[in-house]
Amino acid sequence: MSKFMWILGVTFLGATAYVLYSNQLTPGPQYAGDDVDEFGNNIGSWGTKQRVTGTGSKLGGKLKQGFGKLTGDEQTESEGYVDEAVGNIKDGVGQAAHAVSDAVSNLKS
Repeated sequence: MSKFMWILGVTFLGATAYVLYSNQLTPGPQYAGDDVDEFGNNIGSWGTKQRVTGTGSKLGGKLKQGFGKLTGDEQTESEGYVDEAVGNIKDGVGQAAHAVSDAVSNLKS
């Protein structure tokens, strides 16, 4: 079981790095507007997308875990844990984006 936890931990860190680097909010044409409200709205909508896909990944992961336990397939069960972890990461990143969006909106108040 200890070996599995190490694999899960390394996978979790790798998934975190993937989400953070593949979905970076880098300055570019999409976010280059001078309007602070537009910038906040773009971050908020991106955060909503991350939360929705994260919730889907969490639910899919839980279903995979249950199916793996039911059939005795350890690989499917492990994949379910990984999918759930990725979903938690995406949900957390989406929550952080919403917090940034709220902070940007409060700048104008």
